[in-house]
Amino acid sequence: MTESAIQTQVDPSTLDGYEQLHAIIDGKLPVAPIAQTLGFDGFEVPERGTAIFGLDPELRHYNPIGSVHGGVYATLLDSACGCAVHSTLAVGERYTSLDLTVKFLKAVTVDSGRLRAVGTVLQRGRRTALAEAKLYDGQGTLVAYASSTCMIL
Repeated sequence: MTESAIQTQVDPSTLDGYEQLHAIIDGKLPVAPIAQTLGFDGFEVPERGTAIFGLDPELRHYNPIGSVHGGVYATLLDSACGCAVHSTLAVGERYTSLDLTVKFLKAVTVDSGRLRAVGTVLQRGRRTALAEAKLYDGQGTLVAYASSTCMIL
């Protein structure tokens, strides 16, 4: 199915943020290109205010020192924070990230197993939202942490 055919299956402007994300999960809206580029999968939105991304680390994710590049960690964490906030949006609302603070706690390699980024909204106001995300390796060890402030538009 072509991307344009997928986009015509549902009008995202009629859905709230939670419904939009579930339309992506159900294949009624296209996934974000960055998710395809980096190989994210296992996208879940179990409830409003929570979003989960998965990634199996590959050599293509490596930096020159032989581990997964910090930008991959940051993109997973940013996506988890952002989609957690996205899931709280009303019809017609949008958001943009104002900041992202990442703490790298442990190196990740292909031997680390599947990564899981879990984003949660900590506070949702009328104009801003605060979210956090935790990145776990295949053994359930916390390997990175992020917080993000988003502006609601």
